[in-house]
Order: sequence, then structure tokens, then C-alpha cells
Amino acid sequence: DFTKLANLIVLAGAFIHNATADDAKNVYGNPLQPCSQDGMAKTGFDRSGKCVDEANDTGSHHICMNLSSASSNGEDFCQVTGQPDWCADTMPCHEDEHTECPVENWCVCQWAFEGYLASAGGCDAVQEIECESVNIKAVEAYKEDKEKHADALACLTERCNLKWEGDDVTDGKVAMKMA
Repeated sequence: DFTKLANLIVLAGAFIHNATADDAKNVYGNPLQPCSQDGMAKTGFDRSGKCVDEANDTGSHHICMNLSSASSNGEDFCQVTGQPDWCADTMPCHEDEHTECPVENWCVCQWAFEGYLASAGGCDAVQEIECESVNIKAVEAYKEDKEKHADALACLTERCNLKWEGDDVTDGKVAMKMA
């Protein structure tokens, strides 16, 4: 029956997504931590609260930043990147989708993050980066063209206190092979 088949497909997709989200790693090679917390709007391309890697997420929303404050030029992420100012909006809460909470920690597009760095005045001018919640996929993408993405890679390296052994990132103990 078509309904049973459709339900099985939905369940299989949810299972695959959860397995992928649960296997996601942060910039230290540890399990990816939630970006949004209770009292904040729920983030993530899939609204899981984490900056997961999704095949259909062309923006690659892998960078977890605190958007509740302004950059050193006085503008928030949305204003600096020329987007509508959703950064100042309220959206469904992390803990209760029926309640509205402010946008605070948010998974931003890794490519918009690069533009933000340039427009805001560099790494020292941007808001707090939540390193435990930044997906390693951002570092991997930036490393594919180190010259083009040098500023973004340097900012994550500095802000997250990443240590490098050749092309591998280390938490000071164990080097993690980069893809």
C-alpha cells in the first residue's frame, strides 16, 4: 500500500539524517555540539539545533556564531552581509517550537562568513564563534583552496585555538586527518 511505503521512506530518511547528525564532528574532531540552546531560536539548516552538513544545503551553514551582539562596526551579521535583518527577529525556540525566542547562536553560511569577515573589518571585529559547534566541514572546505579562503581559515584557527601538524588539525593531543 502506498501510504505504508511513504511512511517507511520518511522513517528511513529520518534515521539516516539522525545517524549523520549524530556522527558530525566539530573543528576539534569531537562530536558536534548544539549551536542553539534553550532560550534561543532553534538553528541549523534542518532546525536540529546543530550546524549539520546536508547535501541540499548549498550555503553550507557550518559556522556557529553568536548573532545577538554587533560587530565592532556596530552592525549585526545580517546588516554587514546585506541580508534582511532576520538576526534581530524571534523564531521558534530551541526547546519549544510553539514559543518564540531571539536569534542568538546561529549556524551561518560558511561562504557568507567569509564575506562577513571582509566587510566587518577582519576576525577581531566579528562576534563570538562557538567553536564546539562549528562543523569540521567548514575547515575542510576552506582548506580545499587555502589561498582563496585564507582569512576564514585563519580566523577559525585563531578563534578556536586550532593547532596544526602539517595539514592535520590537532587538539594538542591527537592529530585528526583532514579529508
